[in-house]
Amino acid sequence: MTNIVRDSDEVELSSPPAFNYGEKVRSRRVIRNDGTYPGKEIGEQLVKKGEEGFVVSIGTFLQQFYIYGVEFTTSGHRVGMKRRELEPVRPISDDDDIPLPGRNRT
Repeated sequence: MTNIVRDSDEVELSSPPAFNYGEKVRSRRVIRNDGTYPGKEIGEQLVKKGEEGFVVSIGTFLQQFYIYGVEFTTSGHRVGMKRRELEPVRPISDDDDIPLPGRNRT
């Protein structure tokens, strides 16, 4: 277990998450399937750079990073992303129709 490669020495979990549930965010880069997205080929594009979505879940990875589950409304994909892959779009408004888990969409 000493050969675990981390892409940063920073431990984000010592601070609160950078994004909140329902917050509108934008992808800072193209995201491709790394083999963990079912029904898509490895390397297939899931999210375009600049695509916007909403944070629908917040988890952790390697006891180091927050992973934000983002529902991208244009592509329809829900993808887990790190903080550095996202940027905020604007603050949450009570008028936003946020695609949270368990809610029916029409």
